[in-house]
Formats: sequence, C-alpha cells, structure tokens
Amino acid sequence: MNTVCIRRYGPALLFGVALLLSIVSPGWAEIPGVNGPILNCTAKADYITLGDGLTLQIWGFAPGNGRAQYPGPTVFVNQGETVIVNLTNDLAEPVSMIFPGQANVVATEVTPPTAAGLVTLEALPGGTVSYTFEVTEPGTYCYQSGTNMDKQIPMGLFGALIVRPSVAPFNDGKHAYNHEDSAFDREFLFLLSEMDIVHQEMVEFGEPIDTTTFFPVYWFINGRNAPDTMYPAGVPWLPTQPYNCMPMIMPGEKMLMRVIGIGRDLHPFHYHGNHARIIAKDGRLLSSVPGAGADLSHDLFTIQSTPGNTFDAIFQWTGRGLGWDIYGTGPGYEHDCMDMDGDGYDDMTYEYCADHGKSFPVILPAQLELTFGGMWSGSPFLGDSGSLPPGQGGLNPMAAFTFMWHSHTEKEMVNNDIFPGGMMTMMMVMPHGSMAME
Repeated sequence: MNTVCIRRYGPALLFGVALLLSIVSPGWAEIPGVNGPILNCTAKADYITLGDGLTLQIWGFAPGNGRAQYPGPTVFVNQGETVIVNLTNDLAEPVSMIFPGQANVVATEVTPPTAAGLVTLEALPGGTVSYTFEVTEPGTYCYQSGTNMDKQIPMGLFGALIVRPSVAPFNDGKHAYNHEDSAFDREFLFLLSEMDIVHQEMVEFGEPIDTTTFFPVYWFINGRNAPDTMYPAGVPWLPTQPYNCMPMIMPGEKMLMRVIGIGRDLHPFHYHGNHARIIAKDGRLLSSVPGAGADLSHDLFTIQSTPGNTFDAIFQWTGRGLGWDIYGTGPGYEHDCMDMDGDGYDDMTYEYCADHGKSFPVILPAQLELTFGGMWSGSPFLGDSGSLPPGQGGLNPMAAFTFMWHSHTEKEMVNNDIFPGGMMTMMMVMPHGSMAME
C-alpha cells in the first residue's frame, strides 16, 4: 500500500501569509511523495494553475484513482527492493512508463487492451500494464512516459524516483549513497521542466502538433512556477501541483540537492550563497574506483541540468571569511563563540569564531533611502529583526539570510514574459534554534 506523505495546510488569503506558513510549519524539510515499493497510478488529464494565474491542461500520473499530478508522485524505495508499478491508462492514446537507470524492467499485461510499443509494453486506453524491477543502486532517478516522448513528457508524464541506501550504517536516512561522502542533514528536490502553452492547448483540443516547433514560455521547479514554488507543499488551491521548493538550512548543515532535468531543454540551475559540491550523477557516486567514495566530486556554482540527467550535490553555508560577526556586535548582541572541538566554529550556532565580535563593515542608509524586499528582516544579522517602515517586510519572521536560487537563463525567470516567475525560488539560512527547524 502506498503511504502519502504530503503535508497539507489550510488556505491563506495573501501570498505573504502563505509564505509565512511555509517558513514556520512543521515538516518543511521533507521531500513529499509516496512510499513504494508498490505504486498504483493512472495516466489522465487534469489542469494546473500557472504562476500568472492561467489555467492549463496537463497529462499526469495520478496516485491510485486520484487526480493527475504535475509532476507525478515522487516515489521512495529502498535499495534491494522489488518495485512494482501498475499503470492504468485513462487517456485517449497509448501510454507507457520507462525508468532510466534501472535494469531488467519486466512489463506485463494486467488488463487489456495493451500493445507492444517502440520502447516497452504500452497500455492502450482503458488498459493496465505492470512494470517490475529490482533497484540495485541508491540514488536520484526519474521515471517518464516511453510513448511519443516528444509529446507526452512535455505534457507532464514524468516524476522522480528516489532510492535510499540499504547498507548499514548508511541506511539511517541521512546518506544518499553507501558512503560517508554522501552524508547530509536536510534534502530537497529540484525537478526542472518547461512547457509550451500552444502545444498544451492544441493537445487539449485534439489538434495535431508539430513537436519540432516546441517553444516553452513557462518553467517549473517541482511542477510550480515562482512565486508558487514558495507556497507550502499540498496547499488546497494547487491540488494538482502538490510539491513546493523552498530550501532551508541552518549554518553548518549539509543540504543534499537532488536535481533532475526532465523535458527537452538544458536548464543552468544557479544557487547563490555558496558553491555546491557535485558528488553523484545519474545515480552513481563520482568515484575513480569502486569504494573510493566521491573522490571525483567537484565544486560548481551552477548545475547544467540536461534532460534525463540527475545530479546529487552537497550545499553548505557557514559564513566563514565574511569578515564580520553574523550574529551582531555591540550592546544587545552579547554572545560567545565557544569552539570546544577545535573546528573553528561555535559548537551550537556554527558561528565562524575568527569573525566573532567584528562589526558590520558598512553603515546602512536610513530607512527612507532603502528599498525593502519582502524577505528583508530589517537587520543584517542572522536571527535579528530590525525596524521596518509600516507595511514592509513580513515574509522572514525568523530573520534568516535569504538567497535567490534560479535558472541562469534569464528568460526562464518569467511566467510568459512576466517577471518575476518561472524557475526561481528562495533559499533561507535559518538561525539555530528557530521554531521552523524543529
């Protein structure tokens, strides 16, 4: 039986309220999805809401007999398990599923009609096909339609498959692979896709399309455009787009970035705040020889996410070498930097002790000379909220440091030419001890 892990929250009237909930709600650090190894899903049509408010038809994989999702359910399985995926087709044309990175996938007919497709056994309208395979390697993978892929994948027939390691002690939920180089504190999914509104509408009305003219104008992270990426997962006004993307960590923590490219275009995904260390690609550690761990890992400031490829990267923010005390100096900011283990950082807050007590290097202009963004806390110090003009701010109640994460292709940061939007979200470095990190 599939266990749905999606957290759901009550409706909010304003974007600011919804974003505030996404910061303080429990369970924010989970990647929502369903647990395998058995998945029953249905290919069907439904509608999504884009970041500019437009409603558009998609084809998606629905968990069980529920509504279609964009993307399909994120599926979690354990290394060594035998996975069974039962696909029922409610669409008017053949559909199938393939699982890149998985070997010896066996497809069998459950309910006719079915037919041998170009790549694998297909479910014809009303039919059901079962796909069975053993997952032998942990890592980040995708699944997708194996039928008319240039049409059906852009329509939304895809999803993420995450395989957890099974070898002790790496089966603790804090390792991506069977090696210490893959250790992490928190993990987030970044499934990148794009959409051509003309193609979607032509498919909805049964018109033939020329897929060589594909020209996307909407770009997605986990099935949402900005600013919807920053709403909580499972909000009721996005019923077919249950997954959000708003990564949060505390100083010193390791964030595992699971990046999946799907669709047809390359997306240069850029993250402010620090480089990320690429430890794996396509579900395999970057190792020179077996057992060497990620000895071929390397730092990048932008992941060139290509269709069908997956990347695992470790991102960490410490504030090391900034040259000023991130927790403030002077009256009202009394704190110590206790480094008992000798790693150079405070044992509780992960403050970089070499910068302890150093003042902020510039004097900020007066309030009337600043333009206040919604994420500005009113103070340059982590965990400190300063004064703001009436009606300003309010989206950063924990006084985090915020960094925009986005596509480095400028046009992909819009919703059909409306900025801001598209493939964009915010990453927040939260102060240790904040209620949002529980």
